[in-house]
Amino acid sequence: MASLGDLERAVMERLWAAGGPVAATTLRDELADRAVALTTVHTVLTRLEQKGFVVHDDARPRGFSARSSRADHAAELMHEVLGQAGDRQAVLARFVGSVNADEARLLRELLAGGADPADADAAAPVR
Repeated sequence: MASLGDLERAVMERLWAAGGPVAATTLRDELADRAVALTTVHTVLTRLEQKGFVVHDDARPRGFSARSSRADHAAELMHEVLGQAGDRQAVLARFVGSVNADEARLLRELLAGGADPADADAAAPVR
């Protein structure tokens, strides 16, 4: 999976938080604290499309959306790291040993098939 640079991550955070497609000008305005030019926003969006993170519609101006959710992205990253581990069991054991009681309960429920992963997004604390 392609990694995200700092500005790419900032753009993705805004796309994930949006309720629908977002115009490049809106993203530029939301990134005003970074003083980025509209051309820079377009370049970042093009790169994110090439990496498979972003799609756009055919409206004018174009609306950009995240291809998948933040939770899907995090799960893909976790799967990729686990896939590269020499000792998957050791990595999983360390991960499980680092979660708090609520997260451990949630993991048990998910593994038992008793919880909906979509509910886990809302219930899990953000770290």
